[in-house]
Amino acid sequence: MYYQMAYRSPIGNMNVVCDEKQENIIGLWIEGQKYFQSTLSEEPALGENIVVLQKAKDWLDAYFAGKKPEISALSLKPAGSDFRQSVWKILCEIPYGSVVAYGEIAKQMALKLGRETMSSQAVGGAVAHNPISVIIPCHRVVGTNGSLTGYAGGIDKKIKLLEHEGVDTAGFTSPRS
Repeated sequence: MYYQMAYRSPIGNMNVVCDEKQENIIGLWIEGQKYFQSTLSEEPALGENIVVLQKAKDWLDAYFAGKKPEISALSLKPAGSDFRQSVWKILCEIPYGSVVAYGEIAKQMALKLGRETMSSQAVGGAVAHNPISVIIPCHRVVGTNGSLTGYAGGIDKKIKLLEHEGVDTAGFTSPRS
């Protein structure tokens, strides 16, 4: 059984989910985002007073207050393939207030896997399926051409998160709806 806690953020309502042992955060989804709770095999029960969920709430409170909480302060256990896990680990290394292109992550993954090249689209798929939004900062990934594309929570929320972190988004382009 999974447990969840609702969190009201400046970018919308979120659901934070922990595992059955109440030890690890396994999901953080913005209400209405693509792949909402897609890694869960069952509907989570309410768990407002669970310690690991309270730690996530405190982390999010600090983040949205403009502080820079460390990702390592939380016990995260997102479900995904080894490839996705590797991409998500790279996302965790993107500094607060910075952006990295999908192509750059593809180059890092190619090196890690001992390949000459890696598809940016494969990286994009892994980024899009990140089950722990905001904490694992997939919003910090942009297109090589400066496009603010590929955020499962919505481009408007991606822009708000980047601006919250002090990124000047004026030079980026947004995909047309």
